[in-house]
Amino acid sequence: MITKELKTFTMRSIFITLFSILIVTSACRNKDIIRPGDPLNVAYDKSVALFEEGKYGDAAYGFDLVTRMGRGTNFSKDAQYYLGESYYNNKQYIIAAAEYERFISYYPLDEKREEVEYKLALCFYEQSPRYRLDQTPTIRAIQLFQLFNTKYPDSEYVVESATRIDELRNKLARKAFESGEFYLRTNRYLAASIYYDQVIDQFPESKWAESSLLKQIETYIDYADNSVVEKQVERYTMAVDNYEKFIQLFPQSLRRGDAESMYSDAIKKIDAVNVITSENTLGSN
Repeated sequence: MITKELKTFTMRSIFITLFSILIVTSACRNKDIIRPGDPLNVAYDKSVALFEEGKYGDAAYGFDLVTRMGRGTNFSKDAQYYLGESYYNNKQYIIAAAEYERFISYYPLDEKREEVEYKLALCFYEQSPRYRLDQTPTIRAIQLFQLFNTKYPDSEYVVESATRIDELRNKLARKAFESGEFYLRTNRYLAASIYYDQVIDQFPESKWAESSLLKQIETYIDYADNSVVEKQVERYTMAVDNYEKFIQLFPQSLRRGDAESMYSDAIKKIDAVNVITSENTLGSN
């Protein structure tokens, strides 16, 4: 009997303890909840607290309320900045970009503008997909980083920004290079040459430029091999021209031997075609 009563008492004590903890926890949470009726400073402070705790979704909700309630106040300005930061830290880059743009529009002379413009560029950088996909965010990120470096040449972010520009340009170069590879594999030589030229002309500093120029030599030789006789000399000559460009741009290339081998092949084929052409001319006479 005593044992049964003891068990009942113990269970009741555990229940009361758990209920008390739940009440305390709920009370603490209720303090953090931002309500539409909160004074502006209270709503802002709660939002900052949530942001510092890493609760970026809840913080964004609070900062959005502050921006709406406190237009024209410092609370609203700071909340607009933190609204962008909350979405950025929550990896919601499209919304973050919109909020950063809103900050720049509303507060063009604010001291945080430099940082915000850099973060805006980062939003598009973070949206940049794998090279095989549409590169619209990549192009926009490059534009914004370049604009930032021009506008703030002494900024602490300039070196990092330049590094990201190089990274993104290499991605665009690779996309063009791989497109050239696809068209070469499928024997669409003219299309392949257009993409290789794009890499060489638009991204000469990229790590893909050397390979593209080497591939351009190969492409024109293959193109000529598969052309009618009347077009062959012209296309082999294009291979020779690209070899000369390769030697000028990459004189110390480890792949110079490959280029020279293809160059010799092109020269021999030009001579062979000229011989055939001459014989045909003599025969017709």
